[in-house]
Amino acid sequence: MKVRTRTLIATALVLGIAAGPAVAHAAPAPAPGAVTAPAPAGPAQPPLYTTPPDAAALRKAIAGVGPGNKDATAALVRVGGTSGRWVGSSGVADVRTGRKAFDDARFRAGSVTKTFTAAVVLQLAAEGRVDLDRPVQQYLPGLLPSGPRGFEPISVRQLLNYTSGIPAAEGPGDSFAAQYAHRFDVVDPHALIAEAAAKGPEFRPGERQHYLNIDYTVLGVLIEKLTGTSYEQALSARILGPLGLRRTSVPSRTENRMAGPHHHGYQAVAGPGGGSALVDVTEWNSSSNWAAGDLISTTADLERFTEALFAGRVVPKAQLEEMFTVPAVADFESGEDAVQTAGMKRFVLADGTEVYGKTGSRYGYSTVIGGARDLSRTLVYSVNSTDAKGREMNQVAYGIVAAAFAR
Repeated sequence: MKVRTRTLIATALVLGIAAGPAVAHAAPAPAPGAVTAPAPAGPAQPPLYTTPPDAAALRKAIAGVGPGNKDATAALVRVGGTSGRWVGSSGVADVRTGRKAFDDARFRAGSVTKTFTAAVVLQLAAEGRVDLDRPVQQYLPGLLPSGPRGFEPISVRQLLNYTSGIPAAEGPGDSFAAQYAHRFDVVDPHALIAEAAAKGPEFRPGERQHYLNIDYTVLGVLIEKLTGTSYEQALSARILGPLGLRRTSVPSRTENRMAGPHHHGYQAVAGPGGGSALVDVTEWNSSSNWAAGDLISTTADLERFTEALFAGRVVPKAQLEEMFTVPAVADFESGEDAVQTAGMKRFVLADGTEVYGKTGSRYGYSTVIGGARDLSRTLVYSVNSTDAKGREMNQVAYGIVAAAFAR
C-alpha cells in the first residue's frame, strides 16, 4: 500500500512549532556525499529545557476535544524529561457510550512501529549479525530482481533511511472509501515486496530519500531471516519484554480487533446532503503495514521506550547515531533536503533547537513520540483524529506540540 508522503509531512510531529505558528525549517544541506550527524561530544552543555512544561497551555490545547469537536474525539498526552512532567487526557473513548478518555488506553500507533523495527535492526548490527553497508540482496537472495530494469545492490542502511529506491506497492488505493472496503484484507509482506519490486526502481540506491512503508516491510523480512523467529517474537524478546512494555503488541496478521481497554478511532465522512458523520474504524486488519505500522501501544509504554531509546538503553550508542543521522540527499517528492533518519526524523524548531521523533498515522489515530536528544523534554501523544490521513495538520495535535515545546 502506498504511503501518502505528503500527508505524513503535513501531519508529521509538527515539532517545527515553538511558541506559536512559526514553522520549522530544515537544517542547511551538507556537502554532497556527506552525512549529517550530531557534533562530537565536547564540554557538557546545559539542558535545552530547564523549566517545567506549561500545564495551562497543555490543558488549553486539549480542551473541548470530544464528539462535538471536528478535529478529534480524544487526546492522550504525556510530556516528560528532566525538566518536569505533565500527563493529561480529554474527550471520550467511545462516542456511542460517552465513556471518558483514560490515560492507559491502548491505540494504534501506526508508523511509530518503524522506530521499533529500526531499533531491532541496529541491535543486530551491534551484535555483528548484519552489516549496514552490505547489500540486503546478500541476506535475502531472490527478493529483489536484478537485470536491466532490476535493482542495484541496496544496503541495509539505505533501507533504514529510505534511500533504497524501491517503490511502493499499490494496494487498494489511497482514498478512505477504497481502504475501508478492504479493511479486513490479510496481506502477506512477501506479496507486497514482490508487487513493489516488479515495478523496478524509482531511483538509484542512495540518490534520493522517499519515505515509504516498503523499506520497513523488507526490514521485517530481514529480521525474521536473521533471528530465525517471527518479527513479532523478535520485537517482544528484544524490546517489549526487556523494557516491560506489557501493553504494547503487534497483532497477528489475521487479527482485526484491538485487545484490552482501548480508545475507538473514527473517520469523519462527508454526507450526501452536506455535513459529516463519524465512521468507527477501530476494527481494521493492519497486516499491510506490519513492520512499518502495525504496533498497538499506550502513551506510558511509548514514553518509556522513547526515554530508554534516547538514553542508549535500547540500541548501543555507536549504532544509535544512525537514528540521529540524516543522509545528505534530496527528498524524492519535494526536492528539499532530506529529514528522515533510521527510524526517526529530525526537526529544527524556529528557535534553532533540534528535536527528533516519529509520527504514526492510521485512520482514527495520530501518534507522536520524540523530544530533545538530551532528554530534557519528551512528548508522546495519541490524538483520535477524525481525519488522520488528511492533508491538513490536525489542530489539536498542533496545539499540543506548540505547548509541549514552548520555551
